[in-house]
Amino acid sequence: MKPASAPGARRVQDLLGPGFAVVEFTAGTRTSAEAAAAIGCEVAQIAKSLVFRTRGGQAVLVVASGVNRVDEKKVGALLGERIERADADFVRSATGYPIGGVAPVGHAGALAVLLDEDLKRHDTLWAAAGTPNAVFQLTADKLAQITGGRFADIARR
Repeated sequence: MKPASAPGARRVQDLLGPGFAVVEFTAGTRTSAEAAAAIGCEVAQIAKSLVFRTRGGQAVLVVASGVNRVDEKKVGALLGERIERADADFVRSATGYPIGGVAPVGHAGALAVLLDEDLKRHDTLWAAAGTPNAVFQLTADKLAQITGGRFADIARR
């Protein structure tokens, strides 16, 4: 683990400020399991950022617990519009980040943001920080504060 050095990770560090520490790993942290193994935490503590697209073309960021699958019907009902998984080009265009490195902050455009209520079960969370091997630590309350997102039941049960 080392301080942020890649341009995307440094960008996230600059956005977050000195109250957060973006760190990079030599091993990939692209998936929740990889991130948890590198960090040494539970997979449920990984706040994974997933981008969806509404039928109307709006980008939607869902930050979910690493152990949960997102129920697209629940998310669609919350938004009042059906959603679908976004492809890599749409994700990069909407967020400015590659898949596997989408940070919950600093997006290229405006996104609707929903947060998995299961994230509130943990004192410490870890989120992607602009590259597939960079993360930062935060709490569920801080996640809501920095994203402007709202907590909801979005997990497939």
